[in-house]
Amino acid sequence: MRGQGLAALLLFVSASSALAWAPAGDTVTGAQDHPLLSRYEGATMVGYEVKAFDAATLPAGKRYYSKERRPMFEKSLALEGKLTRIAYNYPPERSPLEVMRNYQAALDKAGMKTVFACAKETCGDDFGTYWLDERLGNKFIKGRHNEWSPFNYGRRDMRYLLASGTRPDGSAVHVATYVVAPVKNFKGGIYLEIVEGKPMETGKVSASLNAAEMAKGIADEGKVAVYGVYFDTGKADVKPDSAPALAEMAKMLQQDAKLKVFVVGHTDNQGVLAQNLALSQQRAEAVIKALVADYKVDPKRLSAKGVAAYAPLASNRVEEGRRKNRRVELVEQ
Repeated sequence: MRGQGLAALLLFVSASSALAWAPAGDTVTGAQDHPLLSRYEGATMVGYEVKAFDAATLPAGKRYYSKERRPMFEKSLALEGKLTRIAYNYPPERSPLEVMRNYQAALDKAGMKTVFACAKETCGDDFGTYWLDERLGNKFIKGRHNEWSPFNYGRRDMRYLLASGTRPDGSAVHVATYVVAPVKNFKGGIYLEIVEGKPMETGKVSASLNAAEMAKGIADEGKVAVYGVYFDTGKADVKPDSAPALAEMAKMLQQDAKLKVFVVGHTDNQGVLAQNLALSQQRAEAVIKALVADYKVDPKRLSAKGVAAYAPLASNRVEEGRRKNRRVELVEQ
């Protein structure tokens, strides 16, 4: 029954008088309302991001500080799947209670179950500050000051709802709805984070390149792209599941004792260029460190260089292209 309700959500939000509008005035381009949950009437979209497969941790309990003053949640859900993040500004004459009640009604109509809900102080310590610092602010909402400021000024008058449901195909979907009140001369703010659980698409990257294929790529083109080296977003620590690719890289170098390579880190164009340059350099250095420490490759044969998004292989306008651009390359010296 819940799956049928979720499948019917499209019909509900299209017919709902409170959630059907899509007026002009959005500050983001190439974006659209999520097909499962539309916008509040009169709201304008000010932030948008979609990732085909990513991890997300959604609060499912009050926020508090430990004895060591570490911020924590009583409970949270670690999820993976298609991740959609959308931020809106809504008209100042509306209250956060009214906005949240409309979203809650849509989710209830879809047969989704409330996992956790809170308002103001019942959300715990600095709950609104968490959303501003970790999810929103001017890092996600790339607009004018007026677009992201509601999430700052209204962060103490907020409401939050986390709901879960099951689609007809058996896959899970989670919706986090966070609403802040209009304050001063600013509109209110709505933030949606929707995680649609589904298997990660495979075959998108050539992580299975073996040593012979790497050597052929270098012989033919002077370089080879390696997609099997993994990092967490914004970090430079080589993840354990990079071991197969690193082993093949080391094997290739061991088979050709004269070969020296540049290890070049590449990113997509998302984020700040200066930070991406530093990050890509750190990742290239981390790969060399792993090859030297774990596979005994002579460090004199390796040189690190980070180039961020300066040498894309595909368009950064779409996720498929950005995924292809995030890579490590071995370039013959």
